[in-house]
Amino acid sequence: MDASLLLWGLLFSSAGLGFFVYGKRQKTVVPLLCGLALMIYPYFVSSRLAMIGIGAVLVALPYFVRV
Repeated sequence: MDASLLLWGLLFSSAGLGFFVYGKRQKTVVPLLCGLALMIYPYFVSSRLAMIGIGAVLVALPYFVRV
């Protein structure tokens, strides 16, 4: 376990909490699911590049997908 993995996980999980709360209050599905995924996926990813790549995609997804 690397310290950078913990910090990236904390960063993306914090953004995920924000998306989750926003999606729940606004009753929108995409930010809610992206927020949930952002909070959970750092537990399963052990590569720094994979964590940054997946996190960047999940953070950008609600801006491009409007349902």
